[in-house]
Amino acid sequence: MERILIIDDDVQILKMLRKMLESEGYEVVDAVDGNKGLKLYREDPTDLVITDIIMPEKEGIETIIDLRREFPEAKIVAMSGGGHGEVESYLHMAKRLGAQRTLTKPFGKEELLEAIGALENKSCN
Repeated sequence: MERILIIDDDVQILKMLRKMLESEGYEVVDAVDGNKGLKLYREDPTDLVITDIIMPEKEGIETIIDLRREFPEAKIVAMSGGGHGEVESYLHMAKRLGAQRTLTKPFGKEELLEAIGALENKSCN
């Protein structure tokens, strides 16, 4: 896995994740909402998508549904730090709708790399 698309409306999180992943040799592209992320993925699909759940414009659940519909082979990690409901319910829904891995914010570099590694080492459908 070489290229990763990160979708998150928090610019600080985008910067942090970019730094973590680029230090491990990954190429990173990013978007601040699901609409922009889907546009980037449609133009040039990446090896993995990491998407936040709670975002303006198009949120993560909708983004996962659209990715799954258009690109059933896409590898997706969903992440969330909460919102108006429980974090686990958002992440559970994301997993049911097609995310192969989930991460609860805040998470560390090792957790992130473990989630990516799990998807690199097997074919997920």
